[in-house]
Amino acid sequence: MASMDYPLAVKELVAELKRLPGVGPRSAERIAIWLMQSKKANGPELAGALTQAVSDVVTCDVCGFFATKDGCPCCDAEGREEDLLCVVEQPTDVLPIERSGAFRGRYHCLGGKLSPLDHVTPADLRIAGLLQRVRPGMEVILALGCDVEGEATAHYLAEELRRSGCKISRIAQGLPAGGGLEHADELTLLRAMQGRRKISIDSMMYEEQ
Repeated sequence: MASMDYPLAVKELVAELKRLPGVGPRSAERIAIWLMQSKKANGPELAGALTQAVSDVVTCDVCGFFATKDGCPCCDAEGREEDLLCVVEQPTDVLPIERSGAFRGRYHCLGGKLSPLDHVTPADLRIAGLLQRVRPGMEVILALGCDVEGEATAHYLAEELRRSGCKISRIAQGLPAGGGLEHADELTLLRAMQGRRKISIDSMMYEEQ
């Protein structure tokens, strides 16, 4: 006697949800049931929005950010500093930098980072496009992660960019604002020590007043 199971349509929905990052079998099942039964789910609207996003959104050929037929918000933005180029791993890394208000130049998204174990080589990243955008005198800021793959990617890019005559810098790495030493790992503490800055007694006295 065959055991009971969900209808085929439900099982296919669960299978597709399991393909999402961080979603396991149980979570996929719960999400599927919620989408079908909850009045707040708006399943048809969700499906329509997903279909439209997949259809309309592409990767910008120049910077690698999200673009549409109307253009790229990164490349089309006016008033940016053309001699500053910030290199990030993924397009999703652009918005946190933008929201900080600390950068007003252009961006270049690599689409990942070098990882021999995952068979990600320089040919798999948007490095050739980066080298085409760089010109002498401009500054290229490597805003990459501080893990092993991020460091390897930064080192590789620095070697490649050195031939172009541009200035190369790396974002500072250290303790997050509001974070205590007891929660920091060894690499974070190492970067914080290496990136330490001099302060004057006068500025400290002023801040304490």
